[in-house]
Amino acid sequence: MIEKIHIQNFKSIYDLELEVGRVNLFIGENGSGKSNLLEALVFVSASESNMLANEFLVSRGLRVPEPELMRSAFNENINNIKMKIQDDNDTINYEFKNDNKPYSKWSLDFSIEMQEQLDKIITERYKCQNFEDFAENVEMENILKSNNSLFLKNFIIYSPENMALRVFEKEGQVQPLGINGQGLLKLLKVINNYKDQSYIKTIIESLQLFNWFENIEIPTNISSGEDKVIIKDKYLYREMTQGSANEGFLFILFYITLIVAKETPKAFAIDNIDASLNPKLCTKLMTILTELAQKYDKQIFLTTHNPAILDGIDLNDKEQKIFVVSRNKKGHTRRKEITIEDKPKSSDDEALHLSEAFMRGYLGGLPKGF
Repeated sequence: MIEKIHIQNFKSIYDLELEVGRVNLFIGENGSGKSNLLEALVFVSASESNMLANEFLVSRGLRVPEPELMRSAFNENINNIKMKIQDDNDTINYEFKNDNKPYSKWSLDFSIEMQEQLDKIITERYKCQNFEDFAENVEMENILKSNNSLFLKNFIIYSPENMALRVFEKEGQVQPLGINGQGLLKLLKVINNYKDQSYIKTIIESLQLFNWFENIEIPTNISSGEDKVIIKDKYLYREMTQGSANEGFLFILFYITLIVAKETPKAFAIDNIDASLNPKLCTKLMTILTELAQKYDKQIFLTTHNPAILDGIDLNDKEQKIFVVSRNKKGHTRRKEITIEDKPKSSDDEALHLSEAFMRGYLGGLPKGF
């Protein structure tokens, strides 16, 4: 699991470090740099597949500007983007360069620090081999990739959309799930065919969040052209399909499937996790997501503007974290972690709900210009 992240010279992030947990929630005003933090992880993940072309980055949820704006544009200096990722086993340094020419793509720049890192890996893992033969047959990028955590592999920022979730037969460029929710039906079919039926049962049980929900029927034939699921509303005598289902129901179905499935990334992000959801449902969703992330060994990064989401985070659990993102007087993105010790209390010395503390401005993350 990713433990520490250090980002330099990426978009609005000039120099920022943070220690992350299993479930990480980012709050802050619009334009503070929340999404930039997530996009930095997409950048690193793409580099491990040697796929830093713009079309690959866009398909994983990264907004791709001109190279001059991918770097921090706080001055006229052209500096490389630098990132450091620490997981359970290793610390990997990345440095990215771009010549700013039309249609050029980003690439890894093997600095002295990275060369020292490579030498260490070669010495520790391949000491029995002749170095000259080794150097001829193994690319440096592959050494770094083999040394890095699987948690960052295929990192994607998901931002599900209503129409993509309703049009089940459409699949996206990225599989099994596209950034807007494409491919959900096929993935549900795959899960429904697992030998271990506890996975599909977990999804169905989680949908009991909706008091009208009775059951969902998912086709078992993966190759069939059947493009719908049957949803049973306990108050209605007729069944319905996803085309007429409640929008919030489809979003919850997507989130739970994303975490439960074996085929989805070990680490991923969801932008605006609160979209289309009732405030109380937001709180309960967060408690379920944190439980499932632990159960299915996933690491998730979330953004929200809905205060109710915060009430689903348990700050007593070190694996659940809230970060308030803002920008300093120079415009640099900064972050502040909210810990249990920081949780505000009322005048009666009783702990406030995090949602109330957020709305009162005690946590920060609110606009100050009005």
